[in-house]
Amino acid sequence: MFENSKKHSEGKPIKGIACNVGNCAYNDGECHCTAQKVSVGPSYAKSCTDTVCATFIPEAEG
Repeated sequence: MFENSKKHSEGKPIKGIACNVGNCAYNDGECHCTAQKVSVGPSYAKSCTDTVCATFIPEAEG
C-alpha cells in the first residue's frame, strides 16, 4: 500500500479535501492532503462518526 516516510508529498493538495491530522504523512502542514487518492471507510459505517480516513499513515519520526 503506502510506504512510510517523513512526508509523502506526492503532489499538489487535493482540492476540497482538508486534513486536520497534524501527524499524517500526507498533511502538507497547511491542512491540505497531498495523497494521490483518499480512501474512507469502513464499508459498514452507519454514520459519519463511524468513518475514518483509511489513507492515513503517521509520519516517520526523525
